[in-house]
Amino acid sequence: MSVPDHVMSNRDFEKFLDTSDEWITQRTGIRQRRIAGAGESTATLAAQAARAALQDAGLTPDQVDMIICATISPEMIFPAVACFVQAQLGVDNIPAFDISAACSGFLYGLAAGSKFIETGMYRRVLVIGAETLSRFSDYTDRSSCILFGDGAGAAVLEACQDRQRGIRYSVMCASGSGWDYIHVPGGGSRNPATHETVDQRLHYIKMRGRDVYKFAVEKMQWLLADCMDKCGLKPADVDLVVPHQVNIRIIESAAKRVNFPLEKVFINIDRYGNTSAASIPMALVEARREGRIKEGSMVVLVAFGAGLTWAGTVVRF
Repeated sequence: MSVPDHVMSNRDFEKFLDTSDEWITQRTGIRQRRIAGAGESTATLAAQAARAALQDAGLTPDQVDMIICATISPEMIFPAVACFVQAQLGVDNIPAFDISAACSGFLYGLAAGSKFIETGMYRRVLVIGAETLSRFSDYTDRSSCILFGDGAGAAVLEACQDRQRGIRYSVMCASGSGWDYIHVPGGGSRNPATHETVDQRLHYIKMRGRDVYKFAVEKMQWLLADCMDKCGLKPADVDLVVPHQVNIRIIESAAKRVNFPLEKVFINIDRYGNTSAASIPMALVEARREGRIKEGSMVVLVAFGAGLTWAGTVVRF
């Protein structure tokens, strides 16, 4: 994983917004987040995370056959962040592309990458989730700007001979009718950049907070139940659930509704906020560092985000 050095605490928001550390913490579980500075971008964070993942796997960049990057905060409309990462890694002549599935993006990337390997088309796939959502946050909107942070996480996928290990199950879903729950209305072909779109602040994240809350609780609950049902698992069989770090109240509510013990749910939203596609891979790194994921651990990953999208993955490490 890779995060910017600059830390923005809740108290920093008190200086220019009508809010408080207590209000933010109670409603979101967030205490601080990392904010990209000069010279940092989605691609630089992604490349740093990619190098760390390759080092962890004992591989060099030229041993990767494909790069997939999940992001909704790209360097520019095109080319793909994955291509910028490829250039920074110094490799050439391999496919590199982005996935735009918001907070579910990393799990979409895991599903896609694993299928390329299962078909025998490629041996190793680098999957990255990277975001600089601070660049798209409206710091006059106290309901949304407090939520988002910047960072990147990455993983290397490769074939495994042990059929009991690896990705055991994946599910991906979307409902485009909810596109306006979370979106950036300006900058695309519908509303290209003009003085008017800039004046109207259309190039920033817009959210329907209550609707997003209901959607996230419902889908996290469904994903946990679906993943365990499809793999024949009970809560006692699962060592850890790693959810998208969206809001502590959403995570707690969904876990309670399916009678899943909260002590088995990994949470680091207090330190990083909502980092969208980077959220789950960053959490995986920290869970391993803390010894909560070991060889043989059964882990359930669940995510939900703009699109609307939701996805789940079951992994035996």
